[in-house]
Amino acid sequence: MNTSKIVLLALLAACMVAGFAFLPRELLTLSTLQHAHAAAVDGYVRHPLLASLLYFLVYVLITALSIPGATLLTLLGAAVLPFWLAALLVSFASTFGALLAMLVSRYLLAEWVSQRFARQMATVNAGIAREGAFYLFALRLTPLLPFFVVNLLAGITRIGIRRYWWVSQLGMLPATLIYLNAGRQLSQLHSLQDILSPGMLLALTLIGVLPLVSRRLFGRFLHR
Repeated sequence: MNTSKIVLLALLAACMVAGFAFLPRELLTLSTLQHAHAAAVDGYVRHPLLASLLYFLVYVLITALSIPGATLLTLLGAAVLPFWLAALLVSFASTFGALLAMLVSRYLLAEWVSQRFARQMATVNAGIAREGAFYLFALRLTPLLPFFVVNLLAGITRIGIRRYWWVSQLGMLPATLIYLNAGRQLSQLHSLQDILSPGMLLALTLIGVLPLVSRRLFGRFLHR
C-alpha cells in the first residue's frame, strides 16, 4: 500500500473516531430527537439557508462514514423542514454519502472488503454481472443487506460511478419518502419499528424484485 493510501486511510479512521466521539449514543435516540424538535425548528426559522446546508453536510458525513443515525436525521428533516425540501436534501445527501463510501471501498478498502464480506461479495458480483443496474436497484429497496454493506460491496464490482449514483438515488427514494412522511408526525412515534411494518417491507421488496422478474420474462420472450 502506497503512502497516499495510508494517509487517506488514517484520515478516514480519524473522521470515524471523531464522529463516534462527538455523537454520544444518548443523542441518537428517538426521544432525544423529539425533545430537540422545537429548538431545531427555531434554528431553521432563524437561519433557513445555513440550517439546510448544515443538515445536508451532516447527513453526507454520517452516511459516508456509516455512522448510525441516518434514519433519525431523516425524521428530523421532515419534522423541521418543508417536506419537499427535506426530500430533496435527504435524497441527494444519502446518495452522495453512499457514493463516497463506495469510492472509499473501491480505492482504499478493496482488499479488506473482499476478505471481510467474501460470501456476500460472491453473491453481489454474480448478481451485478447477470442483472446489472437492476440488481443494485433491488438491493437498495429490499432489506436483504444493510445500507453500508451495499456501499462497500458495490465498490468492488465493475459498476460505473454514474450508474451507481442514479440507481442508488432512485432505489432509495421510496424508503426516504416513507420515513419523511413518518417524520411529519414525529411526536407521535414510539419506536422506529412503527414506521416500517411487515406489509410495508413486503411492498418495498416486491418493488425491488419486479424489475428483475420483468427483465427475465422479457428476455425469455425474445429468445422464443
